[in-house]
Amino acid sequence: MIEPGLYRHFKGGLYTVVGEATDSETEQPVVVYRSADGRLWVRPAAMWTEVVEHEGALVTRFTPIAHEG
Repeated sequence: MIEPGLYRHFKGGLYTVVGEATDSETEQPVVVYRSADGRLWVRPAAMWTEVVEHEGALVTRFTPIAHEG
């Protein structure tokens, strides 16, 4: 399960996960998230958690940002 909250994309952008949903056509889980400019996006949950190659290193596509306090 993808927890709601703030995440950093491996290319540096910050995104806020709103929640998870189900694709109406495939019934696959998707992540609903908001970009810094306020636009809503969806991405398959499997892609959200996958490992990708970036600048020669294997990294997670999105990393949760811990809230301090």
